[in-house]
Amino acid sequence: MRTFGLDYGTKTIGVAVSDGLGLTAQAVTTVRRTSLKGDLAELSRLVKEHEVTRFVLGLPLNMNGTEGPRAEASRKFAQVLESALGLPVELWDERLSTVAAQRTLLEADVRREKRREVIDQLAAQFILQGWLDAHRPKDEDGYDDDDYDPEG
Repeated sequence: MRTFGLDYGTKTIGVAVSDGLGLTAQAVTTVRRTSLKGDLAELSRLVKEHEVTRFVLGLPLNMNGTEGPRAEASRKFAQVLESALGLPVELWDERLSTVAAQRTLLEADVRREKRREVIDQLAAQFILQGWLDAHRPKDEDGYDDDDYDPEG
């Protein structure tokens, strides 16, 4: 079961997809927004191409945890997306995902033009990876693999 992570913006939608095991997120593309109908058609095409069964949509909360106009727009888009494509949509706190994506690209010394092309899909990757990490199944001892420290 694959999951799409979405970074929903006013001009673009960054898209990332999980691997089949739900362990890692990979950037896929940036959808240039045209109209609601066009955006949904493109996301539907990508869902079929990647065999996706769920969406995780970034919820842009303010730093103090309150919701502003962008969060409200994301909630509305989540409802429309779920209704139109028939797949569940979960909202995920995306605070600092774009900042983390920008930092990653700067540290990798990516040119400014290229950063603009990939920033939204990298932000979607950060959103999805955070969700995947939080939903990773625990083993029988109640720990995930990242909790194991052989040194004690």
